[in-house]
Amino acid sequence: MAQQEVTNGGSEKKTGGGNDIMEVIEVKFTALKPQLVVEAPKANEAILFYKAAFGAEELGRTLHPKRKADQELPLILSAQLSLAGSTILVSDLADPSETPAKSEGTGLVFYLETDDVASAVNKAVGAGAVVVSEIAEGEGAGCGLSRVGKVKDPYGVVWAICSPSAKVAEVEA
Repeated sequence: MAQQEVTNGGSEKKTGGGNDIMEVIEVKFTALKPQLVVEAPKANEAILFYKAAFGAEELGRTLHPKRKADQELPLILSAQLSLAGSTILVSDLADPSETPAKSEGTGLVFYLETDDVASAVNKAVGAGAVVVSEIAEGEGAGCGLSRVGKVKDPYGVVWAICSPSAKVAEVEA
């Protein structure tokens, strides 16, 4: 049985009228970043725990732009932590209706970085994912990213497809 070579991130696109010509579009992902979503406002506690317990280093933090009057501190939209050579994101769950996955454990979002967010979102939707949030740019993207769009796969897992920003805000130790 012969094996076919598969290009990672490749997808087929039909073009033309009478002739169905298939063109392969390659989408290259550069990173996978798991996001731990915790009950608000416990993200800061979680960050302190990961630093103390595992030696995580905080690389940057984005605070939620809207703050409710009864909150002492603004919610954490995302904090980037370096842990064991990988980057994880830790966030407060700002809106309980936005829970990434319904499970007995914590919510989990996988971040996939690419330079072509729109094509990657379209490819995921074409494969059966559902758009959770339209592509956001600038500060609305959060996580030190320049663009991000979220999709939910058929199994309930949320994937944030994003492009990295040139810089992430420095955090004071």
